Amino acid sequence: MADIFTVVADSARRDILRILLERAVPSGEIRGPSRDVRGELSVSDIVGHLGLSQPTVSKHLKVLREAGLVTVREEGQHRFYRLEYSPLEEIEDWLIPFLSVDFDQAVKDVDLEADAGLKDEQRAFASAIGKAFADASQMSHVVKDATAKKWRRNG
Repeated sequence: MADIFTVVADSARRDILRILLERAVPSGEIRGPSRDVRGELSVSDIVGHLGLSQPTVSKHLKVLREAGLVTVREEGQHRFYRLEYSPLEEIEDWLIPFLSVDFDQAVKDVDLEADAGLKDEQRAFASAIGKAFADASQMSHVVKDATAKKWRRNG
């Protein structure tokens, strides 16, 4: 079985996961004739949303299924796929410590040391870099909060 990070590194597979997540969330915008009340989408629905060929989508779904990221239900000749959350929670558990680091304080400490003796142009450039870093830190907190809300564990 492929490493889960290798599996989700592919943009088409991430798109499939996103589509299945939107289907699983009540406010999702994914609509299709083969939708099932249990959060499933048929292969043809996924093909329609991605604009990829059916064999390509099926290949990606097989990789996702083998990694445990999706489950499949067969009904006649049709296959319906649903997102499986537990492997994604493993990714979340690995990622959260990186998102919870307080980069803001680290930036302030470095700013005080680095600011001495800089020319105005250098100071402006360093300030712009610091602001971008602080913005990224703030976004990491937003992502962490949104992730925690999305992936609340049961019990």
